[in-house]
Amino acid sequence: MAIDRVEEWTRERFGLAGGSAVHVWEISCAVPGCPPRETVVGFSVAEQRYQFKVFKPLEEVASDDLPPAWFKGALAVAGELDCDCC
Repeated sequence: MAIDRVEEWTRERFGLAGGSAVHVWEISCAVPGCPPRETVVGFSVAEQRYQFKVFKPLEEVASDDLPPAWFKGALAVAGELDCDCC
């Protein structure tokens, strides 16, 4: 399944423990200039939440689409995960 692949790639890329929660979902957007479907990935390490988007449908996401591991700090979010489109 595509969700399982993206979850596993995220764990590997960011060195997350096997039991770490990784959330993957695909959202649709009708806002002009926004991709019609995009994939959002969220995960936590300790109390810090991280999130990134891939501007492709979930089925089309490849391992190379994930941000590099060294970019993890820039993926940190304050508060709740943001899953609004655009």
